[in-house]
Amino acid sequence: MKKLILAASFLFLALAGQGQVNFYKLAAGGGFGATVSYADVRENSQSYAGYGAVDYNFTPFVNAGLEVQMGKIKGGNIVTNPHNRQFVNSFMAFSIGGKVALGQFIDYSDSKFLSVVKGLYFGAGLGAIRNKMTYIVRYKPNTQAEYPPLGYKFPGEDKSTNLLMPLNLGMNFYFKDGYDRLRYVLNFNYQGNFTFGEGLDGYDDPMGTFKNDNPDFYTLFSVGLKYNFGPVGVAKRIF
Repeated sequence: MKKLILAASFLFLALAGQGQVNFYKLAAGGGFGATVSYADVRENSQSYAGYGAVDYNFTPFVNAGLEVQMGKIKGGNIVTNPHNRQFVNSFMAFSIGGKVALGQFIDYSDSKFLSVVKGLYFGAGLGAIRNKMTYIVRYKPNTQAEYPPLGYKFPGEDKSTNLLMPLNLGMNFYFKDGYDRLRYVLNFNYQGNFTFGEGLDGYDDPMGTFKNDNPDFYTLFSVGLKYNFGPVGVAKRIF
């Protein structure tokens, strides 16, 4: 009888174990990628940036945290731009936000395809971006005679801070450690960043003279790694 009860207990634990995931609640990571600006100055708009992030994992597929970005955003060309504008913004951005992955909602236990795409996620956040123009055409060339002594001065600030709203779409690939817990994450992320203000490109020209009717926006496509650590949580799979 005792052997029967013991066997039944092991069977119950085995079945219960199939319906749960052990995961670490804390994570830290970073990545690097390409930025593209969609501001009032469009030409020559690709540059680069890196990021670092810390997260709290509510489940293996839901987290929230803090992200810091640093890099360059650029655009324009002093020769080919219709108004000879060009800028390079060495920026720093801070944001808090959350992400939720498909694995939170689907039954991926019996499908190789769903098991792969369980890491597909969407996220949103809110933060601020500090803009610093390390290069900008502030005075329009060949206008010194009309606007002495330096020429027409493009309105705008070389340094500014704007509100930022990042939106994320990406894919996580999960790797377990020797304890069968989700320890490492390889990440591919596409982030669109809406800025509220005219600081991203350093130009704030009158709408009647220049096309300036859309929010400044930039994207970051990045590849990153994340390391999970800290307290261990147990989450039930959603089957």
